[in-house]
Amino acid sequence: MDSAKLSAGQTVLIHGGSGGVGSFAIQIAKARGAKVIATASTANQDLLKELGADVAIDYTKQKFEDVAKDVDVVLDSVGKDTLARSYGVIKKGGFIVSIVARLDQTELVKHGIHGAALSVDPNAQELAEIGKLIDQGKIKVIISQTFPLSEAKTAQEQVATGHTRGKIVLKVAQEPK
Repeated sequence: MDSAKLSAGQTVLIHGGSGGVGSFAIQIAKARGAKVIATASTANQDLLKELGADVAIDYTKQKFEDVAKDVDVVLDSVGKDTLARSYGVIKKGGFIVSIVARLDQTELVKHGIHGAALSVDPNAQELAEIGKLIDQGKIKVIISQTFPLSEAKTAQEQVATGHTRGKIVLKVAQEPK
């Protein structure tokens, strides 16, 4: 979101809004005063609304490009066809960020938009800001499953399905009593 300079009054389209990244992105965008359009499957439409999405799109029943037009920012955590179809919904001068795929420079130029592939580097200041929002109750952490560290392989397999709601947590040790 920082790369895109998302600010109040702008519209953001978040693909995979019920996933680990998307669920945080919706809440952070709302905290910054943006209008949020988010996509997820039928089962996750209520969650999108709970997280603060202004418009929830069920990608199994509706094409996002029929709803989202002239958006300022797209956050893509899906890739493939979803990414390819996203360039056309961004207004000239807008921004697209993908966390799963390389952006097509030809499409960026053709649509007059900017973009970045996002790789995550730890940033203490940003993590502290997010931690403060969580402590203040402004951001909810959605945890779908918790696994002991010994089941890390199973946890990774679940993440790889691409259909995880929120975050998967690995429990490293028992908390002292």
